[in-house]
Amino acid sequence: MNQTQRAEKPRQSLAGLWNISFGFFGIQIGFALQNANMSRIFQSLGSSLDDLPALWVAAPLTGLLVQPIIGFMSDRTWLGRLGRRRPYFIAGAILAALSLVLMPLAPVLLFAAILLWTLDASLNISMEPFRAFVGDMLPKEQHTAGYAVQTAFIGAGAVVGSIFPFLLDSFGVSNDVAGGGVPDTVRYSFWFGGAALFLAVLWTVLTTKEYSPDEMAAFGADDAHPDSAATLRALASRGLGSSLIWIAAGAIVTASVAPLELEKEVHLLGGLLIAYGLASIIAILLARGGSTTNMLSSIVGDFSGMPTVMKRLALAQFFSWSALFIMWINTTPVVAQYMFGSADAASPQYQDAGNWVGVLFATYNGVAAVAALTLLPWLAGRIGKVRTHLVSLLAGAAGYASFLVIRDPDWLIVSEIGIGIAWASILAMPYAILASSLPQRKLGVYMGLFNIFIVVPQLLVATAMGSVMKAFFPGEPIWTMLAAAIVMALAALAMLRVPEEDSVRSA
Repeated sequence: MNQTQRAEKPRQSLAGLWNISFGFFGIQIGFALQNANMSRIFQSLGSSLDDLPALWVAAPLTGLLVQPIIGFMSDRTWLGRLGRRRPYFIAGAILAALSLVLMPLAPVLLFAAILLWTLDASLNISMEPFRAFVGDMLPKEQHTAGYAVQTAFIGAGAVVGSIFPFLLDSFGVSNDVAGGGVPDTVRYSFWFGGAALFLAVLWTVLTTKEYSPDEMAAFGADDAHPDSAATLRALASRGLGSSLIWIAAGAIVTASVAPLELEKEVHLLGGLLIAYGLASIIAILLARGGSTTNMLSSIVGDFSGMPTVMKRLALAQFFSWSALFIMWINTTPVVAQYMFGSADAASPQYQDAGNWVGVLFATYNGVAAVAALTLLPWLAGRIGKVRTHLVSLLAGAAGYASFLVIRDPDWLIVSEIGIGIAWASILAMPYAILASSLPQRKLGVYMGLFNIFIVVPQLLVATAMGSVMKAFFPGEPIWTMLAAAIVMALAALAMLRVPEEDSVRSA
């Protein structure tokens, strides 16, 4: 279909934008409960501070595996009235809700770790198609508005999920367990979160109607993009040298664990590098053999053929999400030890610190919800999306650095304002920058692949941070916040490589 024959996607009203992204409100309640409370649950069940990164590694690993696969599958799914993305919304919501209900009932540490793995996989099954859903449903001129509304729901859901244990404590629900264990404030919060997640996703499923394959073809969004056959031909022409480099790098990492006395979790990082090298070899050989339908070759081919802007944003994503994961793992131990005076997970002071961390996380998410709809569009209209993202990341770096000098927990609210501005931008600006450069027919898989640059740094933090802290700062988690500030600043510097493709104009 040529340019003059293309149909235009209808503009969505505010109600339409609400319905498209409301399910993300529930999904983010689940993520917020996980982020703010899993270290607390693990330590309440007997985990040491040094073991937290290893237990958290399940979350990014499931995202790494699940998101590209779900994106690939959802691009090729059409179930009639149920649609393309919505089947994944509802399947992931059911599994995530069950995981949230069971998590606070975990009797032992291993069971809690398995449930975290299941919960994160389920949340990713629902979340990944939501990113593509905005692109599916909206014309290009509404992409920024669509991702801003989605970010506002992410922030609002995170506020609810983060602050709920604190509110329950305020209403007299027990916040500690004699001899240790998961308190009722956390238990009831997870049960509430499971119900809220399922109902919010169900709202989006019932109030939206996806465009059929014929309607999507009529919009002509993919005319300028190569098809899958071209992608596989390009993959088949590649040599195996880069694959062998990945395998060699993984072998070196694995072999270095014992001589350098690194934490055992580093073996996982080496194994992943080897696994990717082997997977890419298999994908190339399948493409050379003429296979045109296998998922592995398609995903590897799309990864190697990412649009230029996407590649340049990848480095900023890598650093910014490294900082976020450092924060999620370590904020509770830092606040408990340095602001509340206790590193003992069974103490009332530690549980009070855990509740205050929920308030802090609610604060940065609340700031993000407001900033996504007000500050970021205004700033982007004046200095552009790229510079807006750069400035926002620097605000986040300042917020992390302030943890090193603040000892009054109330003043950490100020720190969370900078972190909240960065969080809003991380959730909205990269997707707004990418919206016009990603092929519609592959929107799901490319959104999943872009998230590799979210989960890989999390895996790196989870596997390497424990070794670094044990070697240089044993028992002093405050220095993780300095690391977060540094890598967030590096993310801002990485944005200097990203061109401002759109003219600066009013949002």
